[in-house]
Amino acid sequence: MVTADRRSAEDTRISTACVLEIPESCYIDDTGHFNSVEFNICYNQMLYYTVAKAVRERIAEPFSGWSEEDFWDRQLKDFLITDFRSAFRSAMRGRRFEGELEITDVAQWEGSDIRDPLLVIRTACRYWDETGGDCRGEVTIAVTNPPTVGR
Repeated sequence: MVTADRRSAEDTRISTACVLEIPESCYIDDTGHFNSVEFNICYNQMLYYTVAKAVRERIAEPFSGWSEEDFWDRQLKDFLITDFRSAFRSAMRGRRFEGELEITDVAQWEGSDIRDPLLVIRTACRYWDETGGDCRGEVTIAVTNPPTVGR
């Protein structure tokens, strides 16, 4: 579920709440706990879902000006993690758990003769389970080649 909470005309909070499941590890023998690779994979899925839903529902700028094709064309090749921080406060089993992601800031620069256009998305996320597991993170995404809004 993606929600938008309008704080003011210029400030709309975009967030996602998810139930996640990892039946088995895709890269290593089962460690018995949620780890940073799984954190990142789940983060990617929540981010893509959140942006796609914001585009489809026309929730907030700049995503309300994108087409679905704009998103799908850029999703994999133009969304780059530029800063990734995670903190594991208490162990999580990581098989079935909940997560949330919030877009905390968006900055966009138009292209010019000396630089390409760029969109920077700052996010915060967290995961938890019924046993008290808790981990959190802050991730910054750069979207290279963002769509020109209003074309």
